[in-house]
Amino acid sequence: MVMKVSTSMFFDRASSQLANVQGSLAKTQEQLSTGKQITKPSDEPDKASLVTRLESEIARQKSYQGNIKSIEIRLMAEETALNSTSDVMFRMKELAVQAANDTLGAADRRTISLEMIELRNQIVSLANTQDSNGNYLFAGSRVSQMPFSPDAKGVIVYKGDQARMVVGVGDNRRMNQNIPGSDAFTNVVRDDGKGGRVGVGFFQAMGDLIDAVKGSNRVAIQRGLSEIDTLQQGLSDSIAQVGTDLNVVDSQNNVLDEITLRLKSTMSDIQDLDYTEAITKMNKDQLALEAAQSSFAKISKLSLFNYIN
Repeated sequence: MVMKVSTSMFFDRASSQLANVQGSLAKTQEQLSTGKQITKPSDEPDKASLVTRLESEIARQKSYQGNIKSIEIRLMAEETALNSTSDVMFRMKELAVQAANDTLGAADRRTISLEMIELRNQIVSLANTQDSNGNYLFAGSRVSQMPFSPDAKGVIVYKGDQARMVVGVGDNRRMNQNIPGSDAFTNVVRDDGKGGRVGVGFFQAMGDLIDAVKGSNRVAIQRGLSEIDTLQQGLSDSIAQVGTDLNVVDSQNNVLDEITLRLKSTMSDIQDLDYTEAITKMNKDQLALEAAQSSFAKISKLSLFNYIN
């Protein structure tokens, strides 16, 4: 059986070949213009799907890094406030030691107590430090409530809570982003005069010391000196904790940088274009297109009358 090949069949085949070569060249040119192997999902669905998952993973790592940045800013603000408080406390102790000197008179001690009052007010202000959003640093989870303020008797007490707010900084890693005021500005334990022990708040202990200096109560001044050491130790422990947390922040940030770099490298291997290979392919496609166009031009001129002639 002899298969008849018509002129229209030749024309259709040539047209199809020309369209395929033009499509291949257009795709290569688009790849070169974007620098990507995959210019649309339909090109390579499997790879496109993988790229989408990698992009989602990279976005999640960036979200973790955003959380870490927020934690770092807060911790640095806490560290500054606590260091400033510690400095003021050292001056407070210097004055208390000076007031304990037996050579001073009552008038001298009253003068010293005036400076101590100002120092205590400064520490209250530092304990009520707010961040750029107006949230109190040392209020636990009650960030909108001033943590240290006078009660009904005028004694400055802690009105925050003991909560430590936890934030995700990795797929399997969470971090505390705050130190409650009750941890940084600790209580002291004092004899209640009845054979028992009683807790006394940070600012109450400080106020008692100031009253002792003002009233030249030597016994109470000595007790206050001992309690200042306890208060200072609580601040030192909190400063050390913040420093440790900041080191963890740096370490975790480095981990996330490495993960993100690895993900981007994998995504680059999948979708980034090999320019040398693409240019070589484009040149081949151009030659193929020129050949197809030449063949198509010849075929389009053929007819039965040309054949008869």
